[in-house]
Order: sequence, then structure tokens, then C-alpha cells
Amino acid sequence: MPARDRLLAVFVAVLWGCNFLAIHATLGQFPPFFAGALRFVVIAIPTILFVPWPKVKVRYLLGYGLGFGTGQFAFLFVAMDTGMPTGLASLVLQASAPFTVLLGSVFLRERVSGRQLAGISFAVLGMAAIAWQQAAHAALLPVILTLLGALSWAFGNLSTRQAVPDNPLHFTLWMSVVPPLPMFALSLIAEGPAAQWRSLTTLGTPAGLTALAGLTYVVLIGTVVGSGIWTTLMRRNPAGVVAPFSLLVPVVGLSMAFFVLHERPTALEIAAGFVVIGGVLLGSTRRRTRAEPVDGFLAPEPVKA
Repeated sequence: MPARDRLLAVFVAVLWGCNFLAIHATLGQFPPFFAGALRFVVIAIPTILFVPWPKVKVRYLLGYGLGFGTGQFAFLFVAMDTGMPTGLASLVLQASAPFTVLLGSVFLRERVSGRQLAGISFAVLGMAAIAWQQAAHAALLPVILTLLGALSWAFGNLSTRQAVPDNPLHFTLWMSVVPPLPMFALSLIAEGPAAQWRSLTTLGTPAGLTALAGLTYVVLIGTVVGSGIWTTLMRRNPAGVVAPFSLLVPVVGLSMAFFVLHERPTALEIAAGFVVIGGVLLGSTRRRTRAEPVDGFLAPEPVKA
């Protein structure tokens, strides 16, 4: 992998790690479900008008949109709105990788190696430690909601594996057409039109302008720029070389939350974080056999938000 591509991979990890700060800013103005609807409708409209259809079966696009788009971000946004620390959210979402391995074994009959089981066990151990730490501070529910978001992402990953799109970026962009309607329906039921209207009519306030900047970052920088560069890197280089860079995302997320939001993770949470990242990396790799290429890495899904 050329040095330029390595720098680009690190750059994408930084962009995606900062995404969680942008989400935090967005949720300061918009109700969580309404924020999710806005996030995707802004991408969906130009996608329908200008992006070619990804040539996949509709059911796989719906599965990816409902799992990765609707479920993941509905749970994540509500979790962060109800007290999930921004940096910790970027870490807990890593659970999507071991969840994907387990669900692939159950529904797609994919073989799980001993190394993958060991990695999953380490990741679960780390998550359990984080949950125990948060429960001690009466903040267990946001962790559970974030884990449900990771599980939804994993279900979306199964649809991606079944779809096998020729152009992953087009597939990702067309996925954004699915979440706006269910997200908006959830917002009407749980948040009400009054909260939606109030968030729109107060956009001229400092909080509103900050939220608009956060939403713009999530849509343009996190999704379009980040996904575009990542897709290009995956095409130019072996997946096993590119994919590990996604593990830098929670490192960036935790660091940015520390410096910008002054979040202070406990020593136990930091240690558990290393265990989770190590478990995800171990659980996403397998031993190379003679018939396999050097890039025998089972790429974890890129961790973006």
C-alpha cells in the first residue's frame, strides 16, 4: 500500500472519528429521530436525481437501509441524546464487527474460526466491563441502545454481503433513500410535530447554527468525502490492508471527545477500550493457508457514523 494511500486511510479515520462530534452538535438542536431523517433526506434527494442505480435486488437495499441506516442511527442518536458519552459511542459501535461475524454464522452459514471466537470473546468482555462501569453511574440504558445500534448495523452488513454491489459507493448512497420515511414516522410518534417545528424555527440561534454545521459535516465530509475516499482505497488496495485503519476511528473519537467536550473516561473504560479494539481486530482475521492470498483479512465494516 503506497504511503499516499496510508495517509488517506488515516485521514478517513480522522474524518469518521470527528463525525461523532458533529452528531453531538446536531443533537443539540434537533430531536434524535428528526435529526436522523434530515441526515438521510439531504443525501437521498441528490442521489435519486444524479446517482445511477447500483444494480442490486431491492430487498438487499431495503435490508441495508433499515439495518445500517434506520436501526443503527435511530438507536445511536437516541443513546447520545440520553447521555451516551460521544467518545464512548464511537468505541461501543465497534461491536458491529463481532456481531456481523456471529450473524453471518447463523444466517449465512459462514464458518467461524477459533481465532474469531477468541476475538469475539475479548470484545464481549470489554463491552461487559464498559456496561458494568456505566451501570455504576446509572447510565446503562445509553450503552444498551448503542449496542442495539451496532447490532442493527450488523444486520445491514448481511444485506450488503448478499447484495455484492458492483459499485459500493452507489449502493451506500442509494441506501440513504430508505431511512427518511421510517425515521420521520418515528419522529412524529415519539417527538411530535411541535418539536420538529421548534428545531427548524430556531436555526438562527447559536445552537441552531452549530447544529447546521454538524449536519453539514456528517453529510458532506463524513458520508460523501469519507466514503468516497474509502471506496477508492478499497479498490486500489487489498481489503486486508485497508480495513484495519477503521480501528483508528474510536481512537480519534475518544481523543476528540476528550479535548473538545472534556469527556474523561475512567481507567477501566480505557482498558476495556483496548480490549474491545484488540478483540475486534483478532476476531476479524484468520490464519492464511497456502491457497490464500496475503490479504487474508476478513475486513471489518468501516466504522463511520
